[in-house]
Amino acid sequence: MTRLEDRSGLSDPIVIGVVATPHGVRGTLRVKPTGSGRHLREGVEPLVGDARRRILRSRETPKGFLLDVEGVTDRSEAAALRGAEIVLDRAELDPPEEDEFYVGDLVGLEAYDAESGEQVGAVTHVFPTPAHDVLVVSGDDEEAYVPFTLEHVPEVDPEGGRISVKRLEIGE
Repeated sequence: MTRLEDRSGLSDPIVIGVVATPHGVRGTLRVKPTGSGRHLREGVEPLVGDARRRILRSRETPKGFLLDVEGVTDRSEAAALRGAEIVLDRAELDPPEEDEFYVGDLVGLEAYDAESGEQVGAVTHVFPTPAHDVLVVSGDDEEAYVPFTLEHVPEVDPEGGRISVKRLEIGE
């Protein structure tokens, strides 16, 4: 989940999903979660775009989540929210599970080579893929895409401000 600048009175906003497309004609939103999606549940009132909206119904699908939210009743209203971030304050979130991290806690961590210990850059972005998240590690003159798996990221220490990464070689 991504951390944002202060938004609508939220002291520590975290993006929990992004509206991808409308679904059907009754205002249902197809949402891509930025994490497990466990916060995209009925009764939660996240900021959707620029307004707090209660989640009335939530269904997980292979392509993300389908949400019915308060105040969105037709396809055109849902389409107007395409690309909108779904945001909660950190205080409203369940604590991360073991070996789970919010994206906002990963961005900015200094990245070190797992074998040599040499600093190779910093995590500048995290994006989801169907298999796993991918970290973007930017160094002085290069950018590397590192699968966020135990094999490629053996250590994550948000409190220490660092992450260890196994560098990928071409053909690996």
